[in-house]
Amino acid sequence: MTTSPDSTTPRSVLVTGANRGIGRAIAERFVAAGDRVASIDRAPSPSDLVPDGVLPVLGDVCDTASVDAAFTAVEEAHGPVEVLVANAGITRDGLLMRMSDEDFTTVLDTNLTGAFRVVRRASTSMVRRRSGRIVLIASVVGLYGGAGQTNYSASKAGLVGMARSITRELGGRGITANVVAPGFIDTAMTQGLPDDLKTKYLAAIPAGRWGTADDIAQTVEFLASPAAAYITGAVVPVDGGLGMGH
Repeated sequence: MTTSPDSTTPRSVLVTGANRGIGRAIAERFVAAGDRVASIDRAPSPSDLVPDGVLPVLGDVCDTASVDAAFTAVEEAHGPVEVLVANAGITRDGLLMRMSDEDFTTVLDTNLTGAFRVVRRASTSMVRRRSGRIVLIASVVGLYGGAGQTNYSASKAGLVGMARSITRELGGRGITANVVAPGFIDTAMTQGLPDDLKTKYLAAIPAGRWGTADDIAQTVEFLASPAAAYITGAVVPVDGGLGMGH
């Protein structure tokens, strides 16, 4: 059964990379709202299991056949994907002059081309239904820049062009495509930073605090809601003011 994005009927929601951090918080919010939620992840470790109420589906966003098989499994269980959150991503930081081709292309293939693969697959049913919500999880460094993150910044900046091109191509079919750009979020990744670096980063945030994964999840939930039906092609920074003007 298909539903309108304005309906209160539970929707089929797919979040890539929902086994930890931001992706996990996003999936948990949709579950709490009563939606049918699935996640595509590479084989997680026992400590990285997806949240309760989320259908775990194995898949690799770097492989088109794997993405197609994962979507087929989700569709059989929950119906066509009505809300897609492309969150899966990796980092391989390093100084530009020392960065290998592999480190650059692997990050681009996962973060940018991986998002393309899942959006392309989800858009097929969205076009037929003439409705859909696409949210791409980028980063403040996509526009702000980050030393030692040429690959990661390029991959996240590319998501902006992707969302805006999708909007121009599919906006007339009831499909929205938006980008959420988190700043420094309190996750395992930031907790592992050296204390002096954390102090430096915190001082640069006008809000004076780290963001939380739920700060991001609430924004994603809004962009997928009927209240955001006329918002598309937007970049929504959730960064405490860090990237103002960028």
